[in-house]
Amino acid sequence: MNMAGKTVLITGSTDGVGRYVAMKLASSGARVLIHGRDTKRAQTLCDEIKRVSGKEPMFYQADLSSLAEVREFAQLVLDDQERLDVLVSNAGIGSQNEGPARQTSKDGHELRFAVNYLAGFLLAHLLLPRLKASAPARIVNVASIGQHPLDFDDVMITRNYSGSRAYAQSKLSQIMFTIDLAEALAGTGVTVNSLHPATYMNTTMVRISGATPMSTVEQGGDAILHLVHGDDVADRSGLFFDGMREARAHPQAYDADARKRLRALSLKLTGLPGL
Repeated sequence: MNMAGKTVLITGSTDGVGRYVAMKLASSGARVLIHGRDTKRAQTLCDEIKRVSGKEPMFYQADLSSLAEVREFAQLVLDDQERLDVLVSNAGIGSQNEGPARQTSKDGHELRFAVNYLAGFLLAHLLLPRLKASAPARIVNVASIGQHPLDFDDVMITRNYSGSRAYAQSKLSQIMFTIDLAEALAGTGVTVNSLHPATYMNTTMVRISGATPMSTVEQGGDAILHLVHGDDVADRSGLFFDGMREARAHPQAYDADARKRLRALSLKLTGLPGL
């Protein structure tokens, strides 16, 4: 995909790998829509993008721990943008953000499930009309190789909680959603794929977790960009990548009954009618 003139929304793009992707796409001529919570970091990024591209990006501030704010965010994008060529669902929190204890979102859901998965699920569904109208279009879900199966009797992990399990469960949920959505979008010209960009990139999330960085933001960012505009994935959908390579996710991702149960739960929690 030639990115010149394309409109791309990247959630969580004021820092880390999202910021790198936003800068690269702006440099290649794309019209970049950035999202985050921190207005100061957003302004710094906007200034840099304008300097390298000559274009002023649009910034959307939203807290993805609130489904109401996700809805407001989506409506603003729909009101502002005549087209949307790519959605990169990158925003997320790690296993130790805000501390190791179990936390809940503004809607009362386990925080990592809410921010890393449920917000992206809702946002993608709300933006689908614009993506379909702009086809060929792409959705890229930034997941992880760290995956933990969902216990449907305790999805919110009220028992034996650990941040690493919560994070890994949220990332597997993203992958299950990717496969489901790809099937629903077959024939529309909109593709959706997920990936583990790189292991322990040198990001704020990784540093907060206490892990030693093992790869660079550039490595992870280039893997995301591959799914954004790579010709080899133009007509491929429902896949999981480990970096640049197609890979297999946790077996639960390929369990149609598990995906059906997750979809039903997600529609209920977000109040969506379904596709």
